[in-house]
Amino acid sequence: MENREQARDKTLITDPKKINAAHENVQLIEWEDFDNELARLWSLTSALKEANEKKQSLQEKLQSLIQVKNESLNKLNELEEMRERLEARKVFMANMSTHCKVATEDAKKQEEMLSTEVRSLLVAGTSLSEANRLLTEERGCVKLKNVQRKLRARQQYMISQVSLLYPVKILVGPAQEQELESYSSSSRLGNPSASKPVNQGSLTILGLNLTLLPFTKMSFFTDKKEVQRSATALGYVAHAVSLIASYLQVPLRYPLRLGGSRSYINDHASSIDPASSDLSLDTTLSANVKLAEFPLFLEGQDTTRAAYAVFLLNKDIEQLLNFIGVKSLGPRHVLANLKELLRSVQSSEYIDT
Repeated sequence: MENREQARDKTLITDPKKINAAHENVQLIEWEDFDNELARLWSLTSALKEANEKKQSLQEKLQSLIQVKNESLNKLNELEEMRERLEARKVFMANMSTHCKVATEDAKKQEEMLSTEVRSLLVAGTSLSEANRLLTEERGCVKLKNVQRKLRARQQYMISQVSLLYPVKILVGPAQEQELESYSSSSRLGNPSASKPVNQGSLTILGLNLTLLPFTKMSFFTDKKEVQRSATALGYVAHAVSLIASYLQVPLRYPLRLGGSRSYINDHASSIDPASSDLSLDTTLSANVKLAEFPLFLEGQDTTRAAYAVFLLNKDIEQLLNFIGVKSLGPRHVLANLKELLRSVQSSEYIDT
């Protein structure tokens, strides 16, 4: 303690400015007022301490209030986000409700349509049952057979007109021809007995002989008139086949484009793109199939394409023969197959079958 006082005295002695300032700030108190002044200082010290404590307490309370305020703001932000989500959910539920109403109305309409169709099916089933009952009766079968006989008689009459329009005859001698009725018939399907087909060169259509030799061996020395006669004969055959198919209501597998001696035959399978074989059949037929035309004449055409056209024409005749239950005479007998087709349709067996 004494050392401190000595050091203080030394400081006061060595620092004149501070000594002067201390002398200026020194307040002299009378001894009688010392107790009062001491009490006043003590009260001021106590008040300062209480003020500091209050300040600390207020600071802590203010800090807690600030923290509570921040938490409240965070809660308000979260609440606002939840409110926005709720509004979005309400909008979504309203849209879903609208869609449900529309779907319900559509379902009701579909149910009404289905019930109508079911009623129609029930009525149709009743009508079909009645028709089957009438058909199973003796009178119904007889009526159906009579209608079929009338239809076949009508077809027979129409095709007989075709045979008169394009008569197919057997060439017996240089100036003699045998009529259609005297030609021996081939067998029906399932009957192995069949007569030997007549040579292609011994048959004529409307007086023209169909020679297939130019279609296989075309050269510079080939008779142009013979080629023209063969093309005309093929045009006659194509027209006759087209008429017979329409009367029998048979869609030809290889459609014809008639043009007299410049007729064509179409083939679907020849134009299918092989690269599309990995696709489905429906897609291939709808997107990649185009009609390939083959000429039924030789003038200015490839012999291979013309020969293939004659082959397809014979296939159409075979299709008609198979439709009425008659065997074909072979792939190289166009006129013979046509003659057999005309003879079979005009026979009495065609009406009775």
